[in-house]
Amino acid sequence: MSAFAYRDGRLHAEGVALETIAETCGTPVYVYSQTAIEDAYREFAGALDGLNAKICYGVKANANLAVIRTLARLGAGADVVSGGELARAVAAGIRPADIVFSGVGKTRDEMAQALTAGIGQLNVESEAELAALGEVAQGLGASAPTALRVNPDVAVDTTDKIATGRYEHKFGIPIEDAARVYRRGSRTPGIRMVGLAIHIGSQILDLSPYRSAFAALSESVRGLRRAGSAVERLDLGGGLGISYIGETAPGLGDFADIVRDTVGSLGCELVVEPGRRLVGNAGLLLSRVLYSKETPEKRFLIVDAAMNDLLRPTLYRAEHEVVPVTAPADGQEKRRVDVVGPVCETGDYLAQGVELPMLEEGDLVAIESAGAYGAVMASQYNGRGLVGEVIVRGDAHAVIRPFQDPAILQALDRLPRWLE
Repeated sequence: MSAFAYRDGRLHAEGVALETIAETCGTPVYVYSQTAIEDAYREFAGALDGLNAKICYGVKANANLAVIRTLARLGAGADVVSGGELARAVAAGIRPADIVFSGVGKTRDEMAQALTAGIGQLNVESEAELAALGEVAQGLGASAPTALRVNPDVAVDTTDKIATGRYEHKFGIPIEDAARVYRRGSRTPGIRMVGLAIHIGSQILDLSPYRSAFAALSESVRGLRRAGSAVERLDLGGGLGISYIGETAPGLGDFADIVRDTVGSLGCELVVEPGRRLVGNAGLLLSRVLYSKETPEKRFLIVDAAMNDLLRPTLYRAEHEVVPVTAPADGQEKRRVDVVGPVCETGDYLAQGVELPMLEEGDLVAIESAGAYGAVMASQYNGRGLVGEVIVRGDAHAVIRPFQDPAILQALDRLPRWLE
């Protein structure tokens, strides 16, 4: 059952009415269900039962400490892409040995931070990065546990901006160069090659590209071993999609079967890095109607949330369901509207052409499936404070990041002496 459901005509997050959260915490505000996060993790772990696999949560999906700690207590590791995410993962209780550091542009300072912390794996994505990591590790007297991220040139049916597995993308080493670069890494002082990594994209609904990519990965492992290289770990990445507006999310059991069929017999430790799949459907953005407006072309519902709070619709043309917090009466008239925010951009919209009942100033709406790539991508554009976040567990709720008063943002600025 969904963590968000109507009870007595009012939308609830678990046992808490969203109206209560709006009254006590204000709007706009992100609301997460802790139970939904826990259930998603347990479902994923159950599907992988029998495989030597570690789930490392993709922190970039939602980096709130409460969300990370919820998953840490269930046994999750973390996949991070910056020094800031690494620090957050450790602060939330994830052991550094259970953390993978991904990304094409790690700085030398971030490499040193990771090695000093005792990180479990760094994914290298270019020969230049491999050389830099070796130099940093030597300087620290460390041995960097390194996986080589390969690019299998596999196409996926997803938004262009989040596809990562073709040669036209910036990620990874072309898979035909993997053996050469892996051998180079094995000879590089400061580097301890532990395996291969792969990640082909995000919000993937068709599992067939995984089969192609993992089969290519398996062949690379066999080739490396024939040449005398040791490969002990495979990082399979993440990217499994969720349902936003009625899509069918891929079955986790089906995904696990592909893993077993393609790489399950290699005897490698496996790492999977779900992000969106664990938290996406576990959150929503709660917003209040400011005004309704009708032009000869369209009807607009202007709400207090904006593109700086939820960027996905503007950035990716992503679609989210929008529902009223008060359940509409049977037979209540609905109108097609664009749900837009106050930011001074035509691109500031949260949904376009959605059918909603006649709503008035002060009514509440929920933008669903906003637990991933929502608050974590928020900005202070137009001088707006960062959106707040709340987590719910049963009948209790807690603010896990307060709304940022714009005065705090202003206080960060410094005037040069010649403008004082």
